[in-house]
Amino acid sequence: MRHRALRTGESLTEIGFGAAQLGNLFRETDDATSQAAVDTAWDAGIRYFDTAPHYGLGLSERRLGHALHARPRTEYVLSTKVGRLLEPDPSGSGRQDDEGFVVPATLRRRWDFSRDGILRSLEGSLERLGLDRVDVVYLHDPDEHWDAASTTGVDTLVELRDQGVVGAIGAGMNQAAMLTEFVRRTDVDVVMVAGRLTLVDQTALQELLPLALERGVSVVAAAAYNSGLLSSAVVPDDAVFDYGPAPASVVQRARAVARVCDRHGVTLPDAAVQYALRHPAVASVVLGCRTPDHVRSTVSRAATEIPEEMWRELDDEGLVPDPR
Repeated sequence: MRHRALRTGESLTEIGFGAAQLGNLFRETDDATSQAAVDTAWDAGIRYFDTAPHYGLGLSERRLGHALHARPRTEYVLSTKVGRLLEPDPSGSGRQDDEGFVVPATLRRRWDFSRDGILRSLEGSLERLGLDRVDVVYLHDPDEHWDAASTTGVDTLVELRDQGVVGAIGAGMNQAAMLTEFVRRTDVDVVMVAGRLTLVDQTALQELLPLALERGVSVVAAAAYNSGLLSSAVVPDDAVFDYGPAPASVVQRARAVARVCDRHGVTLPDAAVQYALRHPAVASVVLGCRTPDHVRSTVSRAATEIPEEMWRELDDEGLVPDPR
């Protein structure tokens, strides 16, 4: 699998393994299935793995760390995130987490982009992962915390990068506007944008991608399927978009894109996986994987030959601008 390098030297495979589902996102996954998914990804050549404390209150980090513990540390890149500090919650006994993960609520998340909070968060992540360093650290969803994240948050990550505790630093969000400000105003190396560089939402093309390219900041694109809307060759009436019911106009647009893809012998998910990689600032597309079959389908979609004529037709019809 091809790699693309960050300016700090870390090399990401063009397809990354998103480990949120290893944290029991929306439904339970067992340890054996998680291990098998990571093993399948490794066998397919995937060497970039992304996780976060938020995913299953640390479960994703523990499972991913265990699944990779026998792999040569220099042969893969791992990213995690800071900003949500995990703390014991005695009142959670007997309850389930209420943020989308099927895990006991014995821990609670607390927003904290202070120096102490970031150091404590990273220390906890290293312990769960069983590692002494991580390659990439993102400030996680600082939408309501710009002041702290852009000052003490970034400053602490810069300090850790200078000390060699972490490699590249950045921010990960579901919006492009604030990520643009991180690129414009701070010393980040990479940003992860979720759902804003897809076949139906190209918000990141307006300012984020051009500025990132100008500044030498890499972009990792996540949520390429927009929560499921683009994950099937046929778009259903009850499609999900950004974690909620897809508006009729969005469903119609996705179906129009699918018709163009079909004319060129390509499925909608094939195009969804490969679209963001057409932009030179994009280093990797991270896709959530729960099972070996998820990994195999992802790798197959990434390897599908897509004719340039298809991208031109999508652009000419005003459906999807070609970022190349």
